[in-house]
Amino acid sequence: MRKTAIIIMLITLFSKGFGFARDITLSYFYGASSVSDAYLISQTLPEVVFGFIVAGISTGYIPIYSSIHNQAGKKSALKFTNNLINVLFVLCLIFFAVAFVFAPQLVTLFASGFDDATFDLAVNLTRIGLTGIYFTAVLSVFTGYLQMNGDYITPSATGFPLNIITILAIIVSAYVNNPLILAVGTVLATASQVVMLLPSAIKRGYRYEWRMDWRDSFLIQMFKTSIPVMFGVSVNQINVLVDRTLASTIVEGGISVLNYSHMITFFIKGVFVVSIVSVMYPTVARLAAEGQMEGVKRALKEVVTAISLIVIPATVGLIVFAEPIVNLLFVRGEFTVSDGLLTANVLIFYSLGMIGDGLREVVSRVFYSLNDTRTPTINAVIGVVINVILNILLSRYMGVSGLAFATSISAIVTTLLLFYHLRKKMGPLQIHAILRSLAKILIASILMGVAAVVAYRYLINHLNPTLVLFIAIAIGIIVYTVGIYWLKIDDVENLRLLVKQQVSKFRNKAE
Repeated sequence: MRKTAIIIMLITLFSKGFGFARDITLSYFYGASSVSDAYLISQTLPEVVFGFIVAGISTGYIPIYSSIHNQAGKKSALKFTNNLINVLFVLCLIFFAVAFVFAPQLVTLFASGFDDATFDLAVNLTRIGLTGIYFTAVLSVFTGYLQMNGDYITPSATGFPLNIITILAIIVSAYVNNPLILAVGTVLATASQVVMLLPSAIKRGYRYEWRMDWRDSFLIQMFKTSIPVMFGVSVNQINVLVDRTLASTIVEGGISVLNYSHMITFFIKGVFVVSIVSVMYPTVARLAAEGQMEGVKRALKEVVTAISLIVIPATVGLIVFAEPIVNLLFVRGEFTVSDGLLTANVLIFYSLGMIGDGLREVVSRVFYSLNDTRTPTINAVIGVVINVILNILLSRYMGVSGLAFATSISAIVTTLLLFYHLRKKMGPLQIHAILRSLAKILIASILMGVAAVVAYRYLINHLNPTLVLFIAIAIGIIVYTVGIYWLKIDDVENLRLLVKQQVSKFRNKAE
């Protein structure tokens, strides 16, 4: 599992690098403006209103496919897959028709603070963007199909065509002065992901056939499993809705500021957390199906430590270097210094919740593997209530930064609640061992932050600011690496032994 996760991380790292380039391109040509706000809201609508369906499908498909494959063979699992794809086509048509007609009302719900021109642009962009929802749905099915058939690499690489085509669309739209091209490019980018997965799916036995059986027992079972997940994700998406609605009323460009700062933290989550979880979930699902609960617990501890090894030092790094990082990435073109300062402040408060957000993904997947979708759903509802209340309170005193802080507090509280309920369900989870590792990681991260800040402040008056930032980060990484090695964190030792074994194998083959 570790080896595959590392490969996926490397691929995702480069893919998310293009994602960063996409956001930098958007900030360069459109800054934190009404156009960028309208575009981001048009992307929010399919994500929020339709995204919960996709999340339910991707979460429910894997255990059902595994069950069918074990009971009736791959041919029956393939029939179920085709039936699901065809049913989704019909559901997407219905959703598209309804959302297209009511797009003005939906945009009003998402961005009540828009002026008339921005509102009209957001409606038009939304209607174009809705045409890509079927590609999004099929993408979730193909991703699950490939993962269950041993291909984790291809799905992790779909970000390349997505981001490259989106970047081209942003550039073209800016040069011809037509923002509608932004939405067209996004649809084409989403379609390109499906096109990329199709050859690999065919190679692993997928063959399309027209089959639509709404009464298929497996389909009904999957939807029953997915409905609580859909509800839970839809509840989580309310957080996005509330955040962006309030941001649109606080300051022009507020939605864009939230997006740019959130994308930095999402980069870390996408590269490391999602990569690890995508490998962990099928593995844990198989262990749970076989009744190997101790194996599930070991996998949970291993994954929690692995994510913490990356997310905790990243959090410290973003807190101490928020402003220079934002300046390096975004402050150019239409994105002003004042936009950068506001984005850096928001980034600090978003970064505080990265560990909660990442571990919540892990623990939720364990519940899903145990066929318990009710607990994560209730947890999500609690998270929304906390987030909405804190949004209203904190935004009065902290502006858009308060929205980010509320999101972080909600993520941490709900993650702690999930661990509590998982322990009640499964018994002891080696919590003391996990906490001991987290404490050591935090100590190493603080030492890293101190060393990096001292180096930055000493060098900033002597060298180029960008070069100083990279030198300070490099020094911090060295200090952190020495720190976690010196503190003897269990999973770091295991990883070191794994690397040593792989190097030995390579040398033996070379000889």
